[in-house]
Amino acid sequence: MAADDFVLAPEELRAVARFAASCASRVLPDFEAVAPHDSRPREALDAARIFAEGAPRSNRQRTAAIAAHRAAREAPDERARLAALACGDAAAAAYLHPIARASQVGHILRAAACAAIVHESRPGAEPGSEVRALIALAEEPVPAILRRYPPAPEGRTRLAQVMGEIDAALRSGAGAPPTDGASGA
Repeated sequence: MAADDFVLAPEELRAVARFAASCASRVLPDFEAVAPHDSRPREALDAARIFAEGAPRSNRQRTAAIAAHRAAREAPDERARLAALACGDAAAAAYLHPIARASQVGHILRAAACAAIVHESRPGAEPGSEVRALIALAEEPVPAILRRYPPAPEGRTRLAQVMGEIDAALRSGAGAPPTDGASGA
């Protein structure tokens, strides 16, 4: 192991996959509404959930992630593309590497960022509401795992910006329930 690498326990990987799957499940209907006969994103989400529920990590997560990412490239519109990408990322979360590189943050947060963008593109969506909801889904140990990595890389795309916003909020403890005595009351 390199000096900046660390160990990720299987339950920690499962927690990350569970978080990513929870985020992706919120937008899978956006993909299925326009591509009802393409099961690749659903299969990726199922693979992520199977791992998150305790099955061993297997080639199923890897191949399902790749297939869902292909579905994203073939999607008929941007919302469907991001939804399929989120599902693929949920399956890929099982392969988060324990190396302290900012590039690994996408395994933790990209599904959430995709879900937030899909939600904000829906008619009548309240700006920022989905980001707050997704942050609330990131229960421990997900924020603690995230803090082992450098911050999400900055980028100019909306996806990179939202991922950075979620990253900063989780690192700061935003959205987490206060602990006893934290409110000062």
